[in-house]
Amino acid sequence: MIRTAECVSPMHPDKMCDRISDTLLDLHLRHDPYSRVAIETAGGNGLVYVTGEVTSEYKVTQEEIENVVREVTTDENIAVIINLNQQSPEIAQGVDEGGAGDQGIMTGYACRENEQLLPQEYFLARELNKFIFDKFPFDGKTQVTMNGNSLRVVASFQNAPTTELYQLVTEFFKNYPQYGLEQIHCNPAGQWNIGGFTADAGLTGRKLAVDNYGPRIPIGGGAFSGKDSTKVDRSAAYMARRIAVDILEQRPEAKEVFVQLAYAIGYDQPLQASALVDGQHEFVKGYDLSPNGIIDFLKLRLPQFAKTAEFGHMGNGFTWK
Repeated sequence: MIRTAECVSPMHPDKMCDRISDTLLDLHLRHDPYSRVAIETAGGNGLVYVTGEVTSEYKVTQEEIENVVREVTTDENIAVIINLNQQSPEIAQGVDEGGAGDQGIMTGYACRENEQLLPQEYFLARELNKFIFDKFPFDGKTQVTMNGNSLRVVASFQNAPTTELYQLVTEFFKNYPQYGLEQIHCNPAGQWNIGGFTADAGLTGRKLAVDNYGPRIPIGGGAFSGKDSTKVDRSAAYMARRIAVDILEQRPEAKEVFVQLAYAIGYDQPLQASALVDGQHEFVKGYDLSPNGIIDFLKLRLPQFAKTAEFGHMGNGFTWK
């Protein structure tokens, strides 16, 4: 079966928006762990727009927001427009009682294809991106197509000479001698030096497959970044991943686990909590799947989310594994 996945660097326009939103979330949580935050960021052409809802004991200043934007973008001259309001009282009344901050379907997944328990094509694309980003910390993308043990690889990175990029790709795959490099495309549209918000627009939550497991695994559709963990889009997706990993660790014979959790806004128990273990359905039991239970179990009131927005939310050493 032919399988393809991509990864983008932390300086990709969409990822910069994710990182701004999550850094602002961390800023609120650092001062008030019970902050309710739903921040969206859009950027492009020398301008960043920060909007959304925040209810917190900590009142972030315009200067703090501007400093976050300039730190993430590395652009001291970028303009910032801010439009933040408090959480809707109609949403808040359900959350105040321990209910979910929104409805939704969240997917967790784990498999035995590598040490991170992720789909192999996604794992390779992401690790290659990290490897190149260490040398060229700029806007960039990687993509890996697997056809058995034969690979087709794409790498496009800002400010990276094509010959050096090619050398980095071949060097990386020396660590995976089981694969043959059928094709390598480095900067296939030509070498480029204009990237980030200068070259393209970005938006929070627009790289959901990169944030999750790659395109092979269905996801519920909710974005993570900028949202505190009363939003089950985030917390229940993390919990579903944790459950999937737990099942693999507890059952050495299992090879692949899908977990689905579904919620109604304002209600504290899932409407669905089920797993497919090597294709066999079972109900998820033994976990507190209320939003507050998930938050306490995974320690989601801690300011830790800017890191999740860099290279994906799963398999990077967080409490949800």
